[in-house]
Amino acid sequence: MANRLAHSLSPYLLQHADNPVDWWEWGDDAFAEAERRDVPILLSVGYAACHWCHVMAHESFEDEQVAAAVNGRFVAVKVDREERPDVDAVYMSATTALTGHGGWPMTCLLTPSGDPFFAGTYLPRAQFLQLLDGAAHAWETDRERVLSSGATVAERLRELTGPPAPTVIDPDVCDTAVRRLRSTYDEARGGFGGAPKFPPSMVLEFLLRHHARTGSADALAMVTGTAHAMARGGLYDQLGGGFARYSVDADWVVPHFEKMLYDNALLLRVYAHLWRATGDDLALRVAHETADFLLRDLRTDQGAFASALDADTVVDGHSHEGLTYAWTPAQLVEVLGPDDAERAARLLGVTASGTFEAGASTLQLRQDPDDLPWWARVRARLLAARATRPQPSRDDKVVTAWNGLAIAALADAGVLLDRPDLVTAAEVAAAHVLDTHDVPASDSADDGDRMLRRTSRAGRTGPAPAVLDDHANLAEGLLALHQATGEPRWGEAAASLLDRALDRFVDADGTVHDTAHDAPALFSRPANRSDNAEPSGASALAGALLTHGALTGSAAHLQASRAALDACGPVAAQDPRFAGWALAVAEASAAGPLQVAVVGEGPAAQALLRTARASTSPGLVVMHGMPDAPGRALLADRPLVDDGPAAYVCRGFVCDRPVTDTEALGAALRSR
Repeated sequence: MANRLAHSLSPYLLQHADNPVDWWEWGDDAFAEAERRDVPILLSVGYAACHWCHVMAHESFEDEQVAAAVNGRFVAVKVDREERPDVDAVYMSATTALTGHGGWPMTCLLTPSGDPFFAGTYLPRAQFLQLLDGAAHAWETDRERVLSSGATVAERLRELTGPPAPTVIDPDVCDTAVRRLRSTYDEARGGFGGAPKFPPSMVLEFLLRHHARTGSADALAMVTGTAHAMARGGLYDQLGGGFARYSVDADWVVPHFEKMLYDNALLLRVYAHLWRATGDDLALRVAHETADFLLRDLRTDQGAFASALDADTVVDGHSHEGLTYAWTPAQLVEVLGPDDAERAARLLGVTASGTFEAGASTLQLRQDPDDLPWWARVRARLLAARATRPQPSRDDKVVTAWNGLAIAALADAGVLLDRPDLVTAAEVAAAHVLDTHDVPASDSADDGDRMLRRTSRAGRTGPAPAVLDDHANLAEGLLALHQATGEPRWGEAAASLLDRALDRFVDADGTVHDTAHDAPALFSRPANRSDNAEPSGASALAGALLTHGALTGSAAHLQASRAALDACGPVAAQDPRFAGWALAVAEASAAGPLQVAVVGEGPAAQALLRTARASTSPGLVVMHGMPDAPGRALLADRPLVDDGPAAYVCRGFVCDRPVTDTEALGAALRSR
């Protein structure tokens, strides 16, 4: 019999809808039930593509004995960390503080008021049962100590997790960050540090921008080395395109197979920008293939983008990680025949002993094939054969922040790679997210009082409120789309989101929070400053405000961008690996605002526009259209020259004389 999760929008929660555990969703009702029954709360946090979440579900949450232990003495609450990043953030801070590490599934025990008194990650069934018994016994026999412990933990965490005082991220901080990154760079394998290795997308974007601003060969070498190593290894899907979440080894051979929207959106932008900066053929191929993966495998029926593909493939009720993607020599022979299979095995690193599990190998492409037409045929045959295998599940909820990243990447890559289909896909996704997620704040609210939501699924809007990175990343995507298309709608929507973010997430003293002022209170208010798998709310806000200010000339938004960026300063100074996006925004701030207005129509205007977009200046914004076109501030008072197209290169709305040919425009941009 299904439990309360059966009505959830979250695919992760729906995975637990048939558990014998009597799950509740996070909310006031669950806490009221804990108060009524006078029992603690068991909080379990995970996400749909998480391998160890599946393991704990099968071992424990599907087990009748475990369910009896939970249901009798706890109120069980299940949370999708991707749907409620605020809940995940505050209790993950407790988990890392109490255990020294974090991860998912996250398992916490809370008082009915929400204070944590135990925190951990994956727990085997026997250990989990011991925890339940011991915690319930302590709650029943030594209540004051448990309550005191929870209150002490919560108070200490509030002290430890409060945002540090802002510090300026100036060009000297950026220079120092490059030197510190160089000291941890893996010269032989690419990336930073040892195993496990995560794709450092935002750090690579920072290094590309630093190279563009300073000419640093070292910064570019780290980008190229890492980008090539990731794309050559098993982390990258050599058949279908797209990147897995991380590599369990230092050489990018064996991935953790889940594919996340945010990783692939951020990496699409990096590879497109690397190609723009260097003309690198591998970067160009990977950018095209990653964009194709997004459109083929993650696009929903509504035109937005799903969150992830699962790490596991389920066969006969059992989960197998990597089953869809790994190959044995015999499987290659079955698809390709002996001659092509032997050749493909050498090219793709498929060995008799295997590089993964049970004699299977992940596919690598350590060098380009010498016969590209042959490889295209073989790749297509292998991909078609792979499509007949059991496939990983797809988490098809639409997350606002991650769709914002995808919209930005597709709009950006679309204009750089001359792929109008990518820009169109970005427009469709943007329209869906705005129409579905940006809704009236209440049934009685007028049209001007709107509230952004975090998720939807199949066009149905979820109840979770959007957090700061939802507002900022969606604004980032809309501003990229505004520049790609010139459509005022996208710029106006971005402006609205940013103004609401400043009003609802930033205190009068400039402190930036991840949750809104009127959001339901947690035991502490998250204010993350670290760029981890995706930009932090503060750094994302800084970047979007900077772009908006550059496009509109708004000094207030540029000032707010500087304040949000400086909030990330302590992390940038302490460990630049966790401040990649903040440092990338700092490079844009140092190099800009550099504004190019292209006025006019026809082939000559398009040639000027391509030249402007080819510039690698991190502070660049570009707008095109006819002079004084409404909703495009950069075009105001920018007339045609001799009735023909022209380009105006400006800094802070102070412009040079207009130029009418691409050579002069290129020279003007290089001089900046």
